[in-house]
Amino acid sequence: MSTTPPAVPKSTDSAAVVAGLKKAIDRGELVPNQRLVEADISAEFNASRATVRAALAELTLEGLVERIQNRGARVRAVSVEEAVEITEVRAALEAICAAKAAEHVTDDDVQELQALGRTMSQAVETGDLLKYSDSNKTLHRRVIELGRHNTAAALIARLRGQSVRFQFRLAMQPGRPSVSLPEHLEIVDAVCAKDPERAAAAMEKHLKSVATAIMRAAEEPDS
Repeated sequence: MSTTPPAVPKSTDSAAVVAGLKKAIDRGELVPNQRLVEADISAEFNASRATVRAALAELTLEGLVERIQNRGARVRAVSVEEAVEITEVRAALEAICAAKAAEHVTDDDVQELQALGRTMSQAVETGDLLKYSDSNKTLHRRVIELGRHNTAAALIARLRGQSVRFQFRLAMQPGRPSVSLPEHLEIVDAVCAKDPERAAAAMEKHLKSVATAIMRAAEEPDS
């Protein structure tokens, strides 16, 4: 006589579901306007429906997901124009964080940032675009953390998620990392030199160049 196997308990929390969905959106595995079906997400992440709903609510607040009446949730489509505007605002906010980071950086932090710069350089040399993209995000995150500016950090976190898909696509474009690498190394050098003014200028210059690159990429005809 066959018996029904016991149900596997739902164990994943909402933070893990949020992180997983963000990663899928960042890397284009979930595309703009794609429907997000609670039952499918629940099965994929071994999470309860309540947990999935909480995760989708959080992503809606962050601007990554939108809810359509009587149609459920879907990945929110961010226009090129909006992505550019978001990046321009981030340039101002992250410049503040870079200046503060230069004021607070310790000798251990300097070693960490310089090592990260070397990792990014090696990734460009070997053509490891995924590693470069991941290191890019790590550098920005660490500069924000070192800045210890909670208000700017909270605003950046809200904005960054909405445009990160565009920046991931840029980082994965052949040739783009060799353009942005010197900008990142200048940020590292300025913060490690404990020069707030130069650090702010380097960060602002870099993110404004990202905004320009997003616009140019959108203007190029599809191959």
